[in-house]
Amino acid sequence: MAQGMHYLQIPGPSPVPERIQRAIDHQVIDHRSPTFQKLGKEILEAIKEPFGTRQPVVIFPASGTGAWEAAIANTLSAGDRVLMVETGQFAVLWSQIAKRWGLQVDLLETDWRHGVNPAEIEGRLAEDKSHAIKAVMVVHNETATSCATDIAAVRKAMDAAHHPALLMIDSVSALASMPVEQDAWGVDVVVSGSQKGMMMPPGLAFTGISQKALAASKTNNLPRSYWDWAEMLKFNENGFFPYTPAINLLYGLKEALAMLREEGLENVFARHQRLAAATRAAVQAWGLELQCADPKAYSPVLTAVRMPAGFDADAFRKVTLEHFNISLGMGLGRVLGKVFRIGHLGDINELTLMAALSGVEMGLKIGEVPYKAGGVLAAMDVLTGESKKLRLSA
Repeated sequence: MAQGMHYLQIPGPSPVPERIQRAIDHQVIDHRSPTFQKLGKEILEAIKEPFGTRQPVVIFPASGTGAWEAAIANTLSAGDRVLMVETGQFAVLWSQIAKRWGLQVDLLETDWRHGVNPAEIEGRLAEDKSHAIKAVMVVHNETATSCATDIAAVRKAMDAAHHPALLMIDSVSALASMPVEQDAWGVDVVVSGSQKGMMMPPGLAFTGISQKALAASKTNNLPRSYWDWAEMLKFNENGFFPYTPAINLLYGLKEALAMLREEGLENVFARHQRLAAATRAAVQAWGLELQCADPKAYSPVLTAVRMPAGFDADAFRKVTLEHFNISLGMGLGRVLGKVFRIGHLGDINELTLMAALSGVEMGLKIGEVPYKAGGVLAAMDVLTGESKKLRLSA
């Protein structure tokens, strides 16, 4: 039987802080009561800050996949064309949902080692003279590959093409770990979930909705009931929900939002960048290869590491779990068995990361994976250097 704390270093669900656990451990209340109404109003206003919006954010009892489906069902019509980019497994899954809803998907392929190329988006939209493409749908932070996309650059490309398509982004793993600026970037739909940077258990799906997206929801013809934005927004105006909400998770969400405010979002983002840089330094010192091949696209949320030829990533993950009680993320889709993923998001600090990297380095040795010693020391050099900078600037 494993001893000590389990290190959950997958890129979501992320560990839930004790403060949030205690908040969730709350007696269930009447979801039609004034007490709940106060909670609902507070949360629905506060959730806008990490989205970078003053527009509505709706909350469904669901995973991020539910928010994907709601985005489609509320804005598009059967037979509509959408433009998507295959940056990794989560982009693939979203495209599959779109096809099941009867949409025509134009899928731009990548090598799964880069983010979205805005120039390709601009080129494809410029060719669409009839404006048949109704939405551009991209993954903000591709959790399968640890490649992030510059969403502001995607919007700039769409504007340069003078194309009216909606811009929808999957920020499931980006929210509260890296900047999301829905209004400033001109994003029409932002979908996310509770179980990553928000430090919550799975179970809540968030959707930021622009006025343009709301207008589209009044004219599209896809059916919806549970996922209906209009019904949700009607009840949200008074702090309520059209059906029984996940009451205890909402108490946890209130606490999560308080924790983010206390630290300050800019500090949260800087912490994630600092820990990500230390992780990449460790990987490079080990002589292993990053899955993300573009330094401009490095994710602050997780780091995907390619295994040397002839070595299985899942066999390595089994070694680290059995010997050191640490869970690392598995490879997904095209990179199944070829990469392992180190999550460094949510409720994590320098000591948490150093423990995780120590487990990885010891696992490399025990698993007889070809590597160079010193990755942990390289990460320490990054973190102590950054700490010195922060101390001198204080």
